[in-house]
Amino acid sequence: MISLISPSEVKQPTSIAIGSFDGLHAGHRKLIESVVKENDYTPTIASFWPHPREVLYGETRLRLDLPEEKLPILEDLGIEQLVLIPFDKKLSKLSAENFIKNILINQLQAKSISVGANFRFGFKRSGDINTIKLATKDLDIKLKIISILEDNEGRISSSRVRDLLQKSDLNNAFKILNRPYSFKGKVVEGKGIGKSLGFPTANLEIDGRKFLPGEGVYAAWSTINNSSNKIASVMNLGSQPTIDPLLPSAVEVHLINKDINLYGLNLSVEPIEKLRSQIKFQNIDQLSNQITKDRENALKILCKHNK
Repeated sequence: MISLISPSEVKQPTSIAIGSFDGLHAGHRKLIESVVKENDYTPTIASFWPHPREVLYGETRLRLDLPEEKLPILEDLGIEQLVLIPFDKKLSKLSAENFIKNILINQLQAKSISVGANFRFGFKRSGDINTIKLATKDLDIKLKIISILEDNEGRISSSRVRDLLQKSDLNNAFKILNRPYSFKGKVVEGKGIGKSLGFPTANLEIDGRKFLPGEGVYAAWSTINNSSNKIASVMNLGSQPTIDPLLPSAVEVHLINKDINLYGLNLSVEPIEKLRSQIKFQNIDQLSNQITKDRENALKILCKHNK
């Protein structure tokens, strides 16, 4: 299996690409292809953790993919190691030239470096592709500059994927990612309201660093503990305006036609299509009737999606 390692554990020498690789979209895959082509070196991805803007500006940077979620995807693409470079205030003050010398060359033993055309790095983002060209011109190191990938809608980027997910446009997000978007969480005890209505739900505890789509009710596939068996589901993401408008936002998943004790298990959720926005109903009976319709609509969508 591909390993998640620190710079001190890296298998050398490397063919390496540097970046956040959040989402591992089509543009990232072009970079990865150039890394994997160098058969003489260990194909490697290097990313900063935590995100530099979290350290420098205190921003919360929600990720499309957490590091451990990237591992099986990178492995399928031919990458052998994901190196997480610990980012702190000290590293932020390292010049671009010293980053190349100390990190890329001395520590990671890079023999081939692949970066996007807009790659910036080093103190105050002062380094760019020209900095790398100058630093490696007299060394036996290949430098590959990968052009920015665009489609009819413009530049392909992680920000664009986030925007699509926020709008619940899962179909177009899928096209850019070239794979389904998903997330997972541990099933924790809830208030049992869904069960009392005849629709038991699994309440998920999600890593707070994970980016989630816009609030609403979705048709979704669910899998239990990394099983390959997909279960038709209805997912509610957000508040519960009918039950208690003051409750915090939550992720609840109802497995259609399944009665399984999920407490303590991990549930992976792949939202397929938004069924509706959240609505405040006048009473519990109206809510129950709507959930019945949500189940029926979800089954139709998922049946069509599975063909």
